[in-house]
Amino acid sequence: MEAIIAKAKKQFQEKLPFVLYCKPDSAEVIGFFQQNDTVFSAVDFTEKGFVFASFDGAKTHLIPENESEMVRVTLKKKENAISKNEFTIVDALAKNNFEALVSKGIQSIKNNECNKVVLSRKETVEVADFDLVSTFEKLVQLYPSTFVYCFYHPKIGTWLGATPEQLLKATEAVFETISLAGTQKDLGLSEITWHKKEKEEQQFVTDYIVSKLESVASGVLVTEPYSVKAGSIWHIKTDIFGHLNSDSSLQKVIELLHPTPAVCGLPKESAKTFILENEQYDRSFYTGFLGELNSSFTTNTVSSDLFVNLRCMQIDFDSNLALTSAYLYMGCGITKDSVPEKEWEESVHKSMTMKKVL
Repeated sequence: MEAIIAKAKKQFQEKLPFVLYCKPDSAEVIGFFQQNDTVFSAVDFTEKGFVFASFDGAKTHLIPENESEMVRVTLKKKENAISKNEFTIVDALAKNNFEALVSKGIQSIKNNECNKVVLSRKETVEVADFDLVSTFEKLVQLYPSTFVYCFYHPKIGTWLGATPEQLLKATEAVFETISLAGTQKDLGLSEITWHKKEKEEQQFVTDYIVSKLESVASGVLVTEPYSVKAGSIWHIKTDIFGHLNSDSSLQKVIELLHPTPAVCGLPKESAKTFILENEQYDRSFYTGFLGELNSSFTTNTVSSDLFVNLRCMQIDFDSNLALTSAYLYMGCGITKDSVPEKEWEESVHKSMTMKKVL
């Protein structure tokens, strides 16, 4: 583990692109270390490497396999010094603005402009003595059931995350994806009770994904919804499996799924329009997707393993590579039964995923 961490730090100092990541419930950390600072992109998703795509789909950056050194190491469990600071100071202006945005979203739903819309906010946290790669280590230790990553490109930016949501896993023609929605803070209870609003929100996501996949796949199977914990938050999850039709492509499936109702809304286009017109900030790579694209170095078959970029933060360094700001991104699924103040509280709970390592 020490070797890959040292390599990442050296790569960062030399301003060369890299990504470190650890898959859910895995004991392995994988690194792609690009040998130059060229900006590559996935054009038709037949490329091989690690893809990092924006919410709007306009940017599909790639760290290519054939331009990189790949390193795999076994993860060693260890105790990390995690911040006990709960960041309880409330930004009244941010709270008011977000609740007003949520109210506007609820009204849009009541006007039948959409059935669900996912609204988000961006929060800035100033941090001293920040170490990028060490923070990745903390995330891996703290959130073992999520996809944890650290992405750096001098011409694109620096991002860290611990996302619980799979976009798509495909090995040749066999694929799996998930429907994830609904949020509850972990209160240490043995049973999780979900209210109508959360169940309805998650069912929206499931129905949408299945309807889209049926046009490109056969034998689609859907599990019963169940509760799953990601960090200090519970969600409702459904697993979805199937076989891609012979005339389908990975690019087509990604276009159908992204952005999912879990990060955008329903119907997708009207919800996306509402987001772009009303959120008043650029999501950038938040709620985009990332992961292995057509990789064959971890298995004997070509496979893609993509995740939605949730529970993430963007790191903004000055010219001397000293930290200036960490930008945190949090979103909530809004339905007709949403309560603005509750949605604000949910966004605060979600922000703690990243704040615990700052």
